[in-house]
Amino acid sequence: MKKRMMTASLAVLIGLVSMTSCKKQQSQMVATPHKTMTVETQSRELTTNYSATIRGRQDIEIYPQVGGTLQKLCVTEGQRVKKGQILFIIDQVPYKAALTTAEANVKAAEAALATAQLNFDSRKRLYDQQVVSDFDLRKAENDLLSAKAALEQAKAQRINAANNLSYTTVMSPSDGVVGTLPYRQGALVGSAMTQPLTTVSDNDEMYVYFSMNETSLLEMIREYGSPEEAIKKMPSIQLQLSDGSILPDSGRVESISGVIDRTTGSVTLRAAFPNKNHLLHAGSSGNVIIPTYYNNCIVIPQEATVELQDKVLVYKVVDGKAQSTQITVAPINDGREYIVLDGLKQGETIIAEGAGLVREGTPVGQASTDTKDKQK
Repeated sequence: MKKRMMTASLAVLIGLVSMTSCKKQQSQMVATPHKTMTVETQSRELTTNYSATIRGRQDIEIYPQVGGTLQKLCVTEGQRVKKGQILFIIDQVPYKAALTTAEANVKAAEAALATAQLNFDSRKRLYDQQVVSDFDLRKAENDLLSAKAALEQAKAQRINAANNLSYTTVMSPSDGVVGTLPYRQGALVGSAMTQPLTTVSDNDEMYVYFSMNETSLLEMIREYGSPEEAIKKMPSIQLQLSDGSILPDSGRVESISGVIDRTTGSVTLRAAFPNKNHLLHAGSSGNVIIPTYYNNCIVIPQEATVELQDKVLVYKVVDGKAQSTQITVAPINDGREYIVLDGLKQGETIIAEGAGLVREGTPVGQASTDTKDKQK
């Protein structure tokens, strides 16, 4: 009898312990407070920076076409010049002498031609009268042809001498700004020199060159349809100068290289920027800022996501529990937020913070709820 009573008491005790344990487990399953947010559509502008090199629309290196002593420098470094303005004068004395000689040779050739013509005309009359032979007539004709060729040769030499004389006056091939002047008056210069006399940069409009990797290029082509359409439809871009300031005038991409550099795996783009205030100088550097606009898109904080290998996950709140969902995000971001391209819909609720600590199926209690205004 006592054993039965002890057995019954033990059963009651075990039942009480079991109930207590269940209550503890139930208390542990109480929903944990988490900061959540309701997904809404917004608009964002994201920017991407690319290192850039600045050049003049025309950076023309000025080399002499004839050799001689540099007689006069007609400009100074940094001076703005017009097309056709004289930059340098090379010693003209030997070239003037050469032109005088060439002109004298032309006159001598003209006289020789006149003599040959008279001789041929005379020989022809005598031949018609059968006074001279056919050989004499042919020889006179050949002498006439030689005199004509000599005159043409003398004229060509005169043109060459005149050109050489004109080359002693080195003029600017375009409007622009004069660069450095490494040679001074009295220096011996020539067409074979390796360093130019100077560089004239047309900097009313500047070309800015920057590189984009192959992945970014493919994304841009997919967005616009083709490189040609990308050039037409890309938004205006900004240029950040070396001191961190932004150029007041915006620019546009004008060309995309059709060849990817095998060494760097990148393609070169060229943008044009107006240079009204002449803040830009050839050879300087900066950063091109390209904007990307997203309208009516879903934006979530990055701390609401978990990256697992190459996947990005968020935790939706479904029936009070955390449910992991894979999302697709835009390739560019500002380091704080993601633009969600797929995987979330407007009106859904997700865990906004500490997603890395959440487990699948965890009960979620809302500590607070973020809205669109709080994301900004």
